[in-house]
Amino acid sequence: MNQLKIKFRRVSSALLLSTLYLTTLTNCLAQANGEKPVTIQVDLAKSMGPLKPIWAWFGYDEPNYTYMKDGKKLLTELSTIGKAPVYVRVHSLLVTGDGEAALKWGSTNAYTEDANGKPVYNWTIVDKIFDTFIQRGMKPIAQIGFMPQALSVKPEPYRHHWKPGDNYNDIYLGWAYPPKDYNKWAELVYQWVKHSVKRYGQKEVESWYWELWNEPNISYWKGTVDEYIKLYDYTADAVKRALPTARIGGPEVTGPGWEGSRKFFIPFMEHVVNGKNYVTGETGSPIDFITFHAKGAPKVVDGHVQMNMGTQLRDIDKGFEIVASYPKLKNLPIIIGESDPEGCAACSEDVNPENAYRNGTMYSSYTAASFARKYDLAQARSVNLAGAVTWAFEFENQPWFRGFRDLATNGVDKPVLNVFRMFGMMPTTRVEVKNDLAYDYVRVRDESVRKEADINALASKNNESAAVMVWNYHDDNVAGPDASVSLRLSGLPNKGVTVHHYRIDQKFSNSYEAWKKMGSPKTPTKEQIAELEKAGQLQQFAAPQRLQVTNQEATLNFALPRQGVSLLKLTWD
Repeated sequence: MNQLKIKFRRVSSALLLSTLYLTTLTNCLAQANGEKPVTIQVDLAKSMGPLKPIWAWFGYDEPNYTYMKDGKKLLTELSTIGKAPVYVRVHSLLVTGDGEAALKWGSTNAYTEDANGKPVYNWTIVDKIFDTFIQRGMKPIAQIGFMPQALSVKPEPYRHHWKPGDNYNDIYLGWAYPPKDYNKWAELVYQWVKHSVKRYGQKEVESWYWELWNEPNISYWKGTVDEYIKLYDYTADAVKRALPTARIGGPEVTGPGWEGSRKFFIPFMEHVVNGKNYVTGETGSPIDFITFHAKGAPKVVDGHVQMNMGTQLRDIDKGFEIVASYPKLKNLPIIIGESDPEGCAACSEDVNPENAYRNGTMYSSYTAASFARKYDLAQARSVNLAGAVTWAFEFENQPWFRGFRDLATNGVDKPVLNVFRMFGMMPTTRVEVKNDLAYDYVRVRDESVRKEADINALASKNNESAAVMVWNYHDDNVAGPDASVSLRLSGLPNKGVTVHHYRIDQKFSNSYEAWKKMGSPKTPTKEQIAELEKAGQLQQFAAPQRLQVTNQEATLNFALPRQGVSLLKLTWD
């Protein structure tokens, strides 16, 4: 027995020495590349409150992709990335049409009228969409819109056939107009909610979010501010009549930092608090959560893509500021209904070169760095951020890696999806990361990341584990030196700790680089597709290691490439 113990200790010592040698070698190599070492201090003993799963929210324009082959595959993957339920938001759930899927278009034919003007409700396609979510344990953000053709004050022209390169303003046709009869609209909403309760059960529908429209401060709404407010009152009243415990919210404006947006957002907020309700005549309107959108603004500079994270964060901050200014509303959940590096998911890279960040690791590192700052902004404004919707899904039957803002291409996961897998592995109590690094949320908000790289971390823990996400991000998509990271952990248990190191970079968790190495085939073979699918999964950077803990402290040294993301997952016996 003693001999076994001696052998075990010798093996353990050898493994420890090997680990120390490898981390020291990695650190030296990174310093040789010329990057100043960066020390990140994480104190697991200092709780910063809950790390809400604000990342577990996704959305897309084309609702009919939901039940198509690659759509189902991606939704299945998204539904399993964490323990929290995943919320899904889609457009066009009330649009008239045959259910054909197309770019920036979708339809369900939920509402038509017979020859005498009597409503005809058909929930077949809506059910097909929601069934796909519910079967996977996902939760709809049930977007109430857009206007059925039979109800629109301007029913013709109604359908667009937009494609990348076409004028974006050409899509806003009859579906974007107010109803010619608000009572018929309200009855449509009432029937939809009642049908949902009958089909899925009251408890299930109570867990959804019902919202009105999308970006009504721009051309998605061809009515006035007052007409939208009137529509909201009729909609909220109908939802609550059908299910008093249902959650209803809005207004889903985009760009709270814009003056034009505030001219919509603030009157809406004033109305739901102090205005005369269009339906009841009483003061105020039912509202259970508040929504707005925030986007970045990339451009091409000197032949490369330059992101602008600051633009997105300033919009988020202004939205939080507006909500916080209303004492009756500031504690309501906030959903950033679309939260992305820019505004058009269906605008492909081949037509819009500023979107060339989407296939590779720039999108994944941007996502890691920006989500961490959303937590910071919400905490600074003392608001209740419930979710931030990533407006990215998949585009069925499109060329491989065309450069849409999507999470997968032809069923193969792109690097950005692996950031969400990392988020899904993080425990739910946020812990302190010392903010004496080059950037904090204030500097990124005000300046974006235009000077040195943003090398930082987000960390969390529970009783059995901890996780630290580390990124090396820069707004300019140009080559840069690896970062030499020294991750110093305190508050660890004085017992056996195992580290699993996951990585997204040019070599790991990157189907795009694998595809390019194949020669960028336009029609990959079955064998190539299998290889790409494997490359698209989250991969470990190294074999699991036992961590040497002394006085509840330990250090991990590693090199992190520019636009790379690491997740260090720690578990203990």
